[in-house]
Amino acid sequence: MNYLAHLFLGPRDPEQALGSLLGDFVRGPVGTLDLPLGVRQGIWLHRRIDSFTDAHAVVAMSKTRVSTERRRYAGIMIDMFYDHLLARHWDRFTDQSIRDFTREMYGLLLSQREVIPANAWPVISRMAEQDWLSSYARIGSLHRALDNISLRLRRTNPLPGSAGELERDYAAFEADFLAFMPQVIAFAGSQDLTLGAATTSPVSTSPSA
Repeated sequence: MNYLAHLFLGPRDPEQALGSLLGDFVRGPVGTLDLPLGVRQGIWLHRRIDSFTDAHAVVAMSKTRVSTERRRYAGIMIDMFYDHLLARHWDRFTDQSIRDFTREMYGLLLSQREVIPANAWPVISRMAEQDWLSSYARIGSLHRALDNISLRLRRTNPLPGSAGELERDYAAFEADFLAFMPQVIAFAGSQDLTLGAATTSPVSTSPSA
């Protein structure tokens, strides 16, 4: 899952919401991170959601729809495709408008600058300034986002133009997403009682892709 989905699936507590986003920016066991408890809890939940997603048969099916030449980057592509589809189908999953949700999230994130790691702050500040989250609903923005990710990778890669694969098989990816989303919402909700494990549980040392 990507930024929009993680924020949507995570708690609304400011620190936990920040942690939901920071799962892509920090490494190491959650219990050892020099971050406030709520932030560590959000990171823990982020990693739990990523593990659930990576092991899910519907997500695996989506990855097989990616062309052979881009299959190595299918995880990145599906994360972005699903954020696009979440933005497009937003009203199916919540009564709060996506505009109100993203405004709330940007406010929560930016208000915690003093605890945001240096490598994450430029991304979060640009995200808010350029309204990345709601822009994912537009296919043109998805093209730009994936092309920009391509530029940040160290090696030459086939990500430029990869949003075209969603356009070519839109109905199939959409069906996968609509089957998967209720299940990951239920999973995320089931984790609330175990968020305290973030203080002691050694979780994967690598951030999700």
